[in-house]
Amino acid sequence: MKAAVLYETGAPLVVEDVSVQDPREGEVLVRIAFAGMCHSDKAIAGGNQPAALPAVLGHEGAGVVEAVGPGVSSVAAGDHVVLLWRAGCRHCYYCDRGAPAICEMGFTARSSGRMPDGSTRYAVDGRPVNHFNAVSTFAQYSVCPEVSVVKISPEIPLDRAAVVGCAVLTGVGAVFNAGDVRPGARTAVVGCGGVGLNVVQGCAIAGAEIVVAIDTSDEKLAMAREFGATHTINPATVDHVASVVELTGGIGADQVFEAVGQVATLEQASAMTRRGGTTVMIGMPAADARLPVNPLAQIVADKTLRGSIYGSADFAVDVPRILGLYQAGRLKLDELVTGTYPLSGVNEAMGALGRTDVARSVIDPFLSA
Repeated sequence: MKAAVLYETGAPLVVEDVSVQDPREGEVLVRIAFAGMCHSDKAIAGGNQPAALPAVLGHEGAGVVEAVGPGVSSVAAGDHVVLLWRAGCRHCYYCDRGAPAICEMGFTARSSGRMPDGSTRYAVDGRPVNHFNAVSTFAQYSVCPEVSVVKISPEIPLDRAAVVGCAVLTGVGAVFNAGDVRPGARTAVVGCGGVGLNVVQGCAIAGAEIVVAIDTSDEKLAMAREFGATHTINPATVDHVASVVELTGGIGADQVFEAVGQVATLEQASAMTRRGGTTVMIGMPAADARLPVNPLAQIVADKTLRGSIYGSADFAVDVPRILGLYQAGRLKLDELVTGTYPLSGVNEAMGALGRTDVARSVIDPFLSA
């Protein structure tokens, strides 16, 4: 098959022939229909986030099951699936409590670059190549654990389903699960990229009275209004912290979601959160970033500062819920996909992440250049 391999940070991905093994026990082979391009892929390629290299990158995607290994029961050949980049084992302490995103399996898959049995299914000229988050969607085929796929209706377009695998689940899930946004809430979202836009629409779906979208790009802010923002602020022109406080009657927002991953914006997000409110950290900062926190101020203000990985989601519940909202016309997926690239254009798609007119790009690995 053709796949995009990252050999060293700071270098382009190499699209080349990669041999792929058949799925083993508890594994599935998925023909990737579409893979989403995410800032996390760029962070890995740039060296801001660690990964075991060389590896076939990509962690957001959807496709059709081509074959299954022994013992697989939840999917069969021909099923349409969304791939999960931080799947849970389904039987540990965390999975039993509806928190598969923090299952140890996901941490191990990310750090080791291997399947749960410690081996890889990919090779180039006989040399092993690692997986990325056990899914490696920048490829024509992915061998992944059964727990890394969720069966979906064949009626859902696979390019739309692909972005559910990361951007939508991370953003909307953070609203439902980490922020616990209720009707009438006053909310703010810092950063309106692919994830931030989904936080915006998640807040709108949850019934928030105020949804303030904050971004330095007027084009992103226009998209945010389309996704349900009631107010937009460009911090390049006004004091956004003071503006959010003013919009909320001098109190601050009930929930503020930070989807940039910078220390400065995290501090600003906390500053615009009201006493007793919650600041939710979603954006992925550099591995060596440190956030200065005044613990006394947090205590006295009774404020919560919490992280949210992968929308703090229970995949078996949240993926069907999100797709149900889409089918009911309440959640936007069509508007998220703003470009399609062939696999040979993977580096171009990664470069386009910085463009203000891009919400989410998808890669069709079988599309001719």
